[in-house]
Amino acid sequence: MLALHRFGMGPRPGSIAAMGTDPRGALIAELDRPLVLTAAASLPTSAKAFRTVADANARRTARVKQAQQQARKQMAAAAPAMSEDQAQAQGQDKDAAEMAAKQAAEAVPDPGRPMYLQEAKLRTEAALVADIGFAERLVWFWSNHFCVSANKIQSMSGAYEREAVRANTLGRFVDLLLAVEGHPAMLFYLDNLESMGANSIAGINRSRGLNENIAREIMELHTLGVRTGYTQDDVISFANVMTGWTLVPPGDNPEHGGEFTFNPRLHEPGGQTVLGKRYEQEDAEQGRAVLRDLAAHPATATHVATKLARHFVADEPPPGLIAQMAKTFRDTEGDLKQVAIAMVSSDDAWRGPRSKLKRPGEWGVGMVRATGITTVDPDRFTGGQALLGEALWRPSAPKGYPDDEASWIDGVGRRLDIANNFAERITGMADPQIIIEDVFASEIAPEVKQAVGRAESRQQALALLFMSADFQRR
Repeated sequence: MLALHRFGMGPRPGSIAAMGTDPRGALIAELDRPLVLTAAASLPTSAKAFRTVADANARRTARVKQAQQQARKQMAAAAPAMSEDQAQAQGQDKDAAEMAAKQAAEAVPDPGRPMYLQEAKLRTEAALVADIGFAERLVWFWSNHFCVSANKIQSMSGAYEREAVRANTLGRFVDLLLAVEGHPAMLFYLDNLESMGANSIAGINRSRGLNENIAREIMELHTLGVRTGYTQDDVISFANVMTGWTLVPPGDNPEHGGEFTFNPRLHEPGGQTVLGKRYEQEDAEQGRAVLRDLAAHPATATHVATKLARHFVADEPPPGLIAQMAKTFRDTEGDLKQVAIAMVSSDDAWRGPRSKLKRPGEWGVGMVRATGITTVDPDRFTGGQALLGEALWRPSAPKGYPDDEASWIDGVGRRLDIANNFAERITGMADPQIIIEDVFASEIAPEVKQAVGRAESRQQALALLFMSADFQRR
């Protein structure tokens, strides 16, 4: 049971039996299975999604302009020799013109929201049907570590996770790093699209400046961690290295718009020194070279190991566990599958009590899994996550959602509303006693069993069960 809660998505019908007598072996075996979402073939690529939204925005703008032009023509035709009453009528015409423009805009729906919900449904249901969910938890972890925000780039947020994160979750960290930092969603999110070197062609001609966001976040959040020896000069040099990493404008290229491209006109010419090493490359290989060295830096191994151990094991993870995982990272050149295996193979990862609070999305999936339900209404599910403060792919900052209890404990009361609502909807199809006996194999605290048994209704019994520490703790 500890394996399912601490490292997986929580128990579902048959999951305990499937694990057998070797939970560590079952966790490791799950990492040998493909992390491919077969249903994803029906979803657009991130570039296609970006173009679709851009095209809709362009059509919407054109329709609004047409409506405004038509309104101006009509008012101009009525303008000569207006009486007072006619002038008042013209004011009403202006109101009508504004309404016409609004209606013209609403006639072209935003395709970004439906694509977001399709991606959310696919992702959530993959977590619901997984035997254990260890691999899915790793996808969620890395997606949060290398987060983007749907508030800024909704069309690409789900496809970004599929293309850059999921595809590299069990590979080498350097490949994951290169994939996420070169993905158009990340370049858009961290404002690198128009970052220009001062001495680049575009920088000279447009007198626009350098944006340091991507360089700072890669060093501070994605690789080295804070206070690991890099300086502001390193950030500036690295930001210059990353100039030119952008995407193909969708309006200029209807076939490849939204895809990654390197634009030499934006790139700061010449070599750059980052962390004491000189990089003389003149194209995108300069950025890739820096990223490869950051991936191999000892501080990155420790930073990654610490975050993984904190997410899965404890807010203050055992130093020995971090050291072992960091060593595995270094010894295997960042093989993330081997780092995950080192974590679950360590006794330190299993010793502590289930005291770590699950984040809202994980808790919500755990509730649904326990009932055996394998499909969700993505609008309802993402709405619930948002109410609990963990809106899907919408962190408030590039550091992603926090993994410590202090950040989430105040929101536990709101979980009761979600639990009650869910319990009400599934009362006819879920029996709390069956969940306790079959899904949890009776590994539930005696006081929880007692409270569930004394509940006045099945709905109340289910809500009490969902709100218990057995559901909320890892």
